[in-house]
Amino acid sequence: MHILLTGGAGFIGSNFVKMVLAARPNVRITNLDVLTYSGNLENLSDVQNHPRYRFVKGDILDTATVAPLMEEADCVVHMAAESHVDRSIMDSGPFIRTNVVGTQVLLDCWRRSRGGERVSKQAGRFVYVSTDEVYGSLPLGRPELLFTEQTPLKGNSPYSASKLGGDVLASAYHHTFGMDICITRCSNNHGPYQFPEKVIPLFVTNLIENKQVPLYGDGQNVRDWLHVDDHCEAILTVLEKGRSGEAYNIGGNNEKSNLELTHAILWLMGKGPEMIKPVADRPGHDRRYAIDASKIKAELGWEPTRSAWPKALESTVRWYVDNQAWWRNVKSGAYRAYYEKQYGNRG
Repeated sequence: MHILLTGGAGFIGSNFVKMVLAARPNVRITNLDVLTYSGNLENLSDVQNHPRYRFVKGDILDTATVAPLMEEADCVVHMAAESHVDRSIMDSGPFIRTNVVGTQVLLDCWRRSRGGERVSKQAGRFVYVSTDEVYGSLPLGRPELLFTEQTPLKGNSPYSASKLGGDVLASAYHHTFGMDICITRCSNNHGPYQFPEKVIPLFVTNLIENKQVPLYGDGQNVRDWLHVDDHCEAILTVLEKGRSGEAYNIGGNNEKSNLELTHAILWLMGKGPEMIKPVADRPGHDRRYAIDASKIKAELGWEPTRSAWPKALESTVRWYVDNQAWWRNVKSGAYRAYYEKQYGNRG
């Protein structure tokens, strides 16, 4: 099998590449990534010369780049996305272009490469990697309420609205054109190689540098934390075994408030509460996300095995402590030179 993966130089994508190459000896991967600020080829330095891996620098909005790659592939895993809510609040334009229009370009190219007007179900699967944020927000104090695949979709930030747009497009192309499409909706990820604008690597790296950690509002916003290796395994499971036209929730069964998360990181780093810097809350900050992942367990036999706390958080914190050269390169911007160093003379 030959997978076309979009956004494979990012946090989840790079972990997915490594997992698939290790777990599936007959699978090849082409990684299409435009290398925006969060795309980092250093994440993949240990597999860059792997015989079953190829990197292509290109934009998912560029049909001339995408179309020939679609012709070669057996299936698509679409991860490429602008993903930071704070950035979407500052400027939603890149989120609409990448997450909505980029998804439309990919779906149209895949449809044309598979036969056009009506696509055979055997023509190859397209997996759209979405997020639990497309469900909106749950109230605090109602632990019995969880997001299921039947929960009405509601994007509350420019980021989540843009992901919802791609999510609904993917479903529409399955319905209209008969394309073999599955959608995954995951909870908050953590693990190695996450860009240090996200909360866990930001807090850990700040504390290593003896800087305070910025905690939004009252810190009571709740998220379900999923280790990236569990997420990647679930995506692969959906790619191989999921039912066409279905969405699958992927969660870690670890609901924690931001304040709980902060104190857990402080404890692991040997720091006290004086390192917390309260900051004004994010506009429209969703209060609670919580995933019901019973469908993927019942239908496909998948459940998280690496996400249980405190062990999962400890392993993530330890990775950033042990890999300071990686995140210091990212924070300084030096990682941006890696592409030219490794690929600049390859034509």
